[in-house]
Amino acid sequence: MKIKNILISQPKPAEPEKSPYAEMIRKYNLVIEFHKFFKIEGLSSIDFRKENKIRISDYSAIIFTSKHGVDNFYRLAGELRVEIPETLKYFCSSESTANYLQKYIVYRKRKIFYSGQETSDLVDIIRKHKSENYLLPCNEEHNTELSDLLETHKINYAKAIMYRTVSDDMTFLDINKYDMLVFFSPSGIRSLHQNFPDYEQGNKIIGVFGQTTAQAAREAGFKILIEAPTPSAPSMAKAIEQYLSNCNKNR
Repeated sequence: MKIKNILISQPKPAEPEKSPYAEMIRKYNLVIEFHKFFKIEGLSSIDFRKENKIRISDYSAIIFTSKHGVDNFYRLAGELRVEIPETLKYFCSSESTANYLQKYIVYRKRKIFYSGQETSDLVDIIRKHKSENYLLPCNEEHNTELSDLLETHKINYAKAIMYRTVSDDMTFLDINKYDMLVFFSPSGIRSLHQNFPDYEQGNKIIGVFGQTTAQAAREAGFKILIEAPTPSAPSMAKAIEQYLSNCNKNR
């Protein structure tokens, strides 16, 4: 099967010419389209109270794992008229998330900590501040790796569901024209099914990133032909490139 049209279920890169897919497009004469299949929707203050039996002001430290968490925390704090004290400590899963806090606070006047890429690195930092009472803003559907580690190390914390992932309307797509569909989360797989309930894979290629995405794809009845990360393909772009290269060799 000759692969010509590929759908990547992510937003279009800000600088397409610097994207890892740019060289692939030239090398294999591809048409690659980018469309995010879902969106983030913040809980209203009413729904927040229903979902969470907590008071934001009771916590001395907050853990941010994404910019969505930052945005929705400050949005809800404003709606609930909660005054955020200058003494609040911030623990972030990455430097970019920590820097994003500048949208809401004077960075140099706050106690801000951040880790590298591994969740365990963040927990190691948190363990040095065990006396704090932590609040963890999160998605309605979230990876439990961080909370599992916090519980293992007996960190005093509470989850706060502040936003949810919902399927976007993708029915404008001619889904059957794509030779390859690439997904990065279970939400993308779920959105595909909701938007195109009659979609059948047939001889189309399905690529997935991450174990939870792979599990969701298999549960949906799809056959996965491209999977990342792997030792030889740490990124989705690399995994696709390897697949295309092998297809050319076998022709």
